[in-house]
Amino acid sequence: MIAIPISEAREHLADLGNRVSLRGERLVVERRGKVLFALVPVEDLELLERIEDRLDLDVLRVAKDEASKPWAEVKKALGL
Repeated sequence: MIAIPISEAREHLADLGNRVSLRGERLVVERRGKVLFALVPVEDLELLERIEDRLDLDVLRVAKDEASKPWAEVKKALGL
């Protein structure tokens, strides 16, 4: 991944956009050595969102399973 100072990103945004969208490069923009944000291809963003959605569904499924347990079983599992 290539790091770009924010001052350079400001001056060359269109070129950076082309590098990301056409060549699939992943860039991070920094200020004083600290990463502020990343420029990534849309395909990478869509994949990340699908992964997050899948993780959210997994959490919901577990929560649903926990909620469907009888109260006596929950108390026993908690040692109450």
